[in-house]
Amino acid sequence: MSKNFSLIGSAGYIVPRHLKAIKDTGNNLLASLDKHDCVGILDSYFPDSDFFTEFERFDRHIDKLKRQGIQMDYVSICTPNYLHDSHIRFALRHGADTICEKPIVLNPWNVDALEEIERETGRKVNTILQLRHHPAILELKRKVEQAPKDKIFDVDLTYITSRGRWYFISWKGDIQKSGGVATNIGVHFFDMLAWIFGNVKENIVHISKPNKAAGYLELDRARVRWFLSVDYNDLSDEIKSKGQRTYRSISIEGEELEFSGGFTDLHTVSYQEVLKGKGYGLADARSSIQTVHHIRNAEPLGLTGEYHPYCKNLKL
Repeated sequence: MSKNFSLIGSAGYIVPRHLKAIKDTGNNLLASLDKHDCVGILDSYFPDSDFFTEFERFDRHIDKLKRQGIQMDYVSICTPNYLHDSHIRFALRHGADTICEKPIVLNPWNVDALEEIERETGRKVNTILQLRHHPAILELKRKVEQAPKDKIFDVDLTYITSRGRWYFISWKGDIQKSGGVATNIGVHFFDMLAWIFGNVKENIVHISKPNKAAGYLELDRARVRWFLSVDYNDLSDEIKSKGQRTYRSISIEGEELEFSGGFTDLHTVSYQEVLKGKGYGLADARSSIQTVHHIRNAEPLGLTGEYHPYCKNLKL
């Protein structure tokens, strides 16, 4: 039986993947909300769904549907990071489960509060952790599980995704709203690493700037040097010469993990798992939220200890 969805944040970059997932899983989008009205993408998926630019009218509409006997089963949340907590609460109190983009919240205590509301309402908070469904990541997890139990892996994570000047004018450039660069572009990597290599034992920050961050994580079964940036200047000349503005690399024991493809349908897979009752929830997201919260608030040590090789090239 098809489920009824609504969507909050329907003008965002990631929204087409959610719309595709809702449609591909055979469900209905009854209504969506965004303060921006550039939402023509709805025509490609759910042209008959209702759309609102004011939260108050959206809230009233959802309540009206409920009084007509039309239950909202799921609310998909694609809003700026700092609004996730509030919009999840809205969904739970309307009797719906949620499917929320990462980071699910910005602070560990927000996870605690939402778990309490889950218990009060009997509803479920699901989040998108799509790397856990990526075939290459699943294969890496199998290899680590099959390796000797005392094996500690050396891992280098490098992710540079160039952003223009608009980035720092938008909410993404405001650390109070996005959580900073490590949260905004790195939280799913930190989730994936802990999912594969175990709990965080040590979390050191070497560099913390508005446009880049770097540090060292010691996990149960890995030593991780990481570097995250939205600065085009951090790209190598080789990458720039190809006209590329993004570089993604995970090296394990000096061997490159190839996972550049295979992302197209991961949101659909995530939705399929949620609908089967196997979605990733608050407990699954807690570790990565704790990790990025610590990174955001830690005092950077500078270039000392086990720092990422890219740090040598920076003008600090």
